[in-house]
Amino acid sequence: MASSSKATELTAAEAYELPWVEKYRPLSLDDVVGNTDTIDRLKVIAKDGNCPHIIISGMPGIGKTTSIHCLAHALLGDAYKEGVLELNASDERGIDVVRNKIKAFAQKKVTLPPGRHKIVILDEADSMTGGAQQAMRRTMEVYSNSTRFALACNTSNKIIEPIQSRCAILRYSKLTDAEILKRLVEICRIEDVQYNDEGLAALIFTSEGDMRQAINNLQSTWSGFGFVSGTNVFKVCDQPHPVAIQAIIRSCQAGNIEAALEKLTELWDQGYSAVDIVTTIFRVVKSFNELPEYTKLEFIKEIGWTHMRILEGVGTIVQLAGLIARLCKFNMKPELFQL
Repeated sequence: MASSSKATELTAAEAYELPWVEKYRPLSLDDVVGNTDTIDRLKVIAKDGNCPHIIISGMPGIGKTTSIHCLAHALLGDAYKEGVLELNASDERGIDVVRNKIKAFAQKKVTLPPGRHKIVILDEADSMTGGAQQAMRRTMEVYSNSTRFALACNTSNKIIEPIQSRCAILRYSKLTDAEILKRLVEICRIEDVQYNDEGLAALIFTSEGDMRQAINNLQSTWSGFGFVSGTNVFKVCDQPHPVAIQAIIRSCQAGNIEAALEKLTELWDQGYSAVDIVTTIFRVVKSFNELPEYTKLEFIKEIGWTHMRILEGVGTIVQLAGLIARLCKFNMKPELFQL
């Protein structure tokens, strides 16, 4: 999610103390990883200077807020500090903030490059109250000649329709494994991190397309163990090791319920929650090439039902054992169940 260019602007001590996710945060749109088509649209906006109101939606850690900041830097240049107001989920963003703080910023006179507008950046905009969004709708309308709004959110459907209709909506997809791998290798080279292929694969597996998570896990593993290996990554992330989950799946495929339950109990005794276990089972099954396609589909269906029950509050080992029993049953001979 980041580039090494920012480190050059910092003193050696500051760069050393910064979390890597901030140290390698992109400063220009060229450095942002993934979502190439959408980034290209932002580059056109930055070049033309004709910036509409924008909503960027997508899962966490894929560069939504970073893209908006890079766009603001490209549009405003040296006037960035005076021309940008940023509010995020840690700020109070009720109707009073919109009426006072945002409205006051929209009214403020600022010297900007010709044809440019002030920019209000609202991070986690989907957590704003309905009243605040209604007040902001009116502010967007009245001050559209001087101010542009850029909203970042996880789900755009939580933004009220009147605001959506005033904005260009850009949707970010999660990053691919190759995109995350490329950036992790760059950071490892710059920071002289010792790693093996299993360690990088584990970082990609645990991040689930979230670049911020991948970089944080990389730094935590390196600072904690001094070597990025698969085992060390899963210790830091505190997730069941996929190898253990694969052993459970193989036992289920063979119809060996005793072995499968024994391995499940080992994971449970290590303190992993039901959600941790069932989520990792799903992610392993999804990419487990040893399973025939039909069996994989049936397994995913059963895992999905169990996941739903666990999220509803039934997070016990009995629920997980029931899942294992149903998975084992798929590959057992029907005559074993006849009376």
